[in-house]
Amino acid sequence: MEQRHLGRSGLIVSAVGLGCNNLGGRIDLEESRAVVHQALDSGITLFDVADVYGRREAHYGASEEALGAILGPRRNDIVLATKFGMPMDAEGRRQGASRRYIREAVEASLRRLRTDRIDLYQIHTPDPATPIEETLRALDDLIRGGKVLYTGCSNFPAWQIADAQHVARAAGVPGFISCQDELSLLARGAERALIPAMRHFGLGLLPYFPLASGVLTGKYRRDAPLPEGSRLGVWTYLRDRYLTGANWTLLDGLAAVADTHGRTLTELAFGWLLAHDLVGSVIAGATRPAQVLANVAAAARPLSTAELDAITAILPPDAA
Repeated sequence: MEQRHLGRSGLIVSAVGLGCNNLGGRIDLEESRAVVHQALDSGITLFDVADVYGRREAHYGASEEALGAILGPRRNDIVLATKFGMPMDAEGRRQGASRRYIREAVEASLRRLRTDRIDLYQIHTPDPATPIEETLRALDDLIRGGKVLYTGCSNFPAWQIADAQHVARAAGVPGFISCQDELSLLARGAERALIPAMRHFGLGLLPYFPLASGVLTGKYRRDAPLPEGSRLGVWTYLRDRYLTGANWTLLDGLAAVADTHGRTLTELAFGWLLAHDLVGSVIAGATRPAQVLANVAAAARPLSTAELDAITAILPPDAA
């Protein structure tokens, strides 16, 4: 498995990461164990979770609990990334990025994950009610205390990335080393402003939904019923986002490129992302060990210049 630096930091991560949002919720503990062990055996070192994961099918914190229960002595073999900031109760009282809440959230995550440190602690979404300097100083306290090694953000627009990095420099505290945001062949909005801002500040990118919730695996067919148990079958709100006429047309073009070059759609999806110089690790979820193996295999052989050019030729000129 290829290893990459995350941004300009010293943190090294596997080119494919395991997205842990299914653990302990959509799949039970034993199914989660099989997925995690396959990831470890396949050379994946970046495991990305969040305190809020698991709430839909089980309860808040379920995915962290499952990962913590499974890792055991293998904890030191991985880069453990988690996130905070989303609502952790139905009333929305436990959320945000204030100093007070961060102190509560990190201790809860450490307990659930059964660890004494978090390698990459990420704010899951901007908190408009808290000044970014307060957030950054609270995170610096965690770094100084050894509970967190590096910090990142997720779902921040470009202007807030720039603001956070300037505030960090002025305050003399560490800034973010990475951004976790959606990027795929079907969702390229990050190319407009976010990626240029990240390049300017030397941040690494952790793209999520690299397969557009499974659409780029080829398992969905135009005008055909959705596969039972699939993500789009379960998370209905994603259907209108991905199953559009424009996307079906683009999928037809990508399928032709894949056929011409003896590739799969999944190989095109992973290879295109890994060709971006800012990408540290592609975050891919799995509900079965076979999906982990497929994701790892898809990233094993980089795309050639000719293959990348063929993809570029059929992509819409403006980022979607």
